[in-house]
Amino acid sequence: MELDPDDVFRDDEDDPDNEALRERASSKELVVYLVDASPKMFSTKCPSEDQKDESHFQIATSCILESLKTQIINRSYDEVAVCFFNTREKKNLQDLNNVFVFNVADREFLDRPTAKFIKEFSRLEEFFMKDIGSQYGIVSGSRENSLYNALWVAQALLRKGSAKTADKRILIFTDEDDPFGNIKGGAKADMTRTTLQRAKDAQDLGISIELLPLSQLDREFNISLFYADLIGLQGENLAQFMPAAGERMEDMKYQLRKRMFKKRIVRKLTFSVANGVSIEVHTYAFIRPTVLGSITWLDSVTNQPIKIERSFICADTGALMQEPPKRFQTYKNQDVKFSVEELSEIKRVSTGQLRLLGFKPLSCLKDYHNLRPSTFIFPSDEEVIGSTRIFIALHRSMIRLKRFAVAFYGTSSHSQLVALVAQEEIIDSGGQVEPPGMHLIYLPYSDDIRHAEELHSTTNASVPQANEDQIKKAAALIKRIDLKDFSVYQFANPALQRHYAVLQALALEEDDLPDIKDETVPDEEGLARPGVVNAIEEFKQSVFGDKYEESDNAGHKKVSEASKKRKALADSAVQKSVQYNWAELADSGKLKDLTVVELKIYLTAHDLPVSGKKEDLIKRILTHMGK
Repeated sequence: MELDPDDVFRDDEDDPDNEALRERASSKELVVYLVDASPKMFSTKCPSEDQKDESHFQIATSCILESLKTQIINRSYDEVAVCFFNTREKKNLQDLNNVFVFNVADREFLDRPTAKFIKEFSRLEEFFMKDIGSQYGIVSGSRENSLYNALWVAQALLRKGSAKTADKRILIFTDEDDPFGNIKGGAKADMTRTTLQRAKDAQDLGISIELLPLSQLDREFNISLFYADLIGLQGENLAQFMPAAGERMEDMKYQLRKRMFKKRIVRKLTFSVANGVSIEVHTYAFIRPTVLGSITWLDSVTNQPIKIERSFICADTGALMQEPPKRFQTYKNQDVKFSVEELSEIKRVSTGQLRLLGFKPLSCLKDYHNLRPSTFIFPSDEEVIGSTRIFIALHRSMIRLKRFAVAFYGTSSHSQLVALVAQEEIIDSGGQVEPPGMHLIYLPYSDDIRHAEELHSTTNASVPQANEDQIKKAAALIKRIDLKDFSVYQFANPALQRHYAVLQALALEEDDLPDIKDETVPDEEGLARPGVVNAIEEFKQSVFGDKYEESDNAGHKKVSEASKKRKALADSAVQKSVQYNWAELADSGKLKDLTVVELKIYLTAHDLPVSGKKEDLIKRILTHMGK
C-alpha cells in the first residue's frame, strides 16, 4: 500500500483518533433528576406567566422537559435518568418501595435522552396517577424511608463511568423542607441520620447533590431544617442559597436553544518543569463560536448510526486479509516497506505533553503572535501531590519578573511552541472577577504570519483628517448608542436557534415551530429616541454638510432605482396621510381600528420603520407623536 503524505503528516485536528478529542468527548455529565411525587407536590398551586395555576409537580417536570430538549443541543452525549420518589408503584433495579424510575423501551435507566423518551415524558400528566401514583412514603409508625431509597437508587444508577471522566450529579426537586416532620422520637433521629449518611456516601464517590426547592406562596422553603445538612451548606453559602436556587430554576425552565460550552476540563496535562520535576495541570476552553453539530449518517431501516468498517481483500485469492497490510514508499525505484508500529514511531515527535523550555520578557510577545483562541491552565493535586505549590511558585516569579514561559506543547504526532502568560487574581467587592492561572497562547510558525498590505495613496492626494467638531459629534453619537453592560451571552444566533427548533419539531413530531426571537435586530424604538436621532443628524451634518448627496466616482449624483421607488412611496404616503386626523385617532384610541396598511402610511410619510406587528406600529406612531 502506497503511503499518503497527507495521511502520514495529518494535523491533530483532522485526526479522528486524536487523543485530545477522545478525552474531551469522555468528559461528559451523568445526571439523575429526583422528583418528589408526594400529594403535597400536586396540591400546591402557583400562578404561571400565562395566569394559569401550576402545581409544584408540573413546574418540576416542565423544567426537566426543557432541560432534556436543550441537552441534545448542549451536550448530546450526556446521560440522564428521571426518578420519582413518594410514589405508589415501584420500578427500580433494587426493588425498593416508593421509588419509580421513568423510562421507555430500548433505553437503559441512565442513558442519552432520545426523541421517544422526551415525547413520553411530555405526556407524563396523562398517565402518572394511573400508572405510577402518588402517596407519602414517610409516615409515622413505618420504617419506610422513600428519600433514603431514592438516594440509594440514584447512587446505583451513577455507578456507570469513572468520576475522573464524568461529572455525576443528583438534582432534587421538592417542596417539603422537613421530610421527617411527621416522625417523632428516636425514629426521626435514626431516619435523619441514615439519610444523611447515604448522601455522604454518594458525595464520597464523587457525586454532587444539588437541591432545587419549591416554596409555598405564603411560606419560603426553610432549607435549615434538613437539606442544608444533606447538601453541605453552611455560613454565607446558606444565606445566599435560596435566591440563587430561584434564578437557577428560571434559567432551567426558559433557557435558550443554544450550545453552551460548560466550564469543564478540556484536558489533563503533565507539565514538565525541569530536572525530572513534573506537575499536573488542567486546561479550560474560553469562549468559542457556536457551530452546527456534525452530521450523523443513519441506517434507513433501523435508524441506527452507521458504522464504517474497512476490510482488505487479497487481489490474488479474493480472501479477507487477517494481518494488517504493509505500507510502502517508493524511493529510488525501490519500495521501502513500513509496518504500522514503525509509522507511529516515525510520526512521534515527543512523549511529553507540556515541557518548559525557557523564559522571555513580556515585551517579546506581540499581539499578532496570538494564532488562535488561547487555553487557560490551572494546577491540580489529584494525581501529582504538590503540583499547586510548584505552580504557584512559578506563577509568582513570572509576574514579579515580568516574564512569560516558552514551552513545547503537543501530542506524539502534532506539536508546537506555546507561550505561558501568568494572570493575577482580580477581586472586587462582589468576589472573584478573574482567577489566577496561566494563559496558554499558541505561537505561530513563520509561514503563519502574513504581513499586512499597506494602502498606497497617490502623492497628490491628501489624507482626510477629522476636525475637532467631527470627533466631538462622533463621540456623542457613540455615547448615545452605547450598549450598557454588554455581554456576548445576551444575544443568541437566530439562524442556529431556528435550526435547532426545526430539528426539535421534526424529532418530536410537533406541528408548530416555537417562536424564535431575533435579538440581533437593531433596537428601532431605541434608535427613534429624540436624543439618538439628534446625535445622528448632528454627526451627518458635521461630516457631510447640509447639502450632501451621495455621488459616484465621476462626481455624478447617484440615484438608484430603489431610491426612486422609496421616494415615490414616501410622496404617495404623504398625500394619503393628510386624509387622516392622526391626533384625534391617537387621543380616542382608534388607531387599533385601522389596518396595518393604513398605519404604515403614517410611518412611511414620516420616514419611520414599518416592520413589526400591529401593536409595534401603533406604539411607534404614539412615540413619534409624543403621546
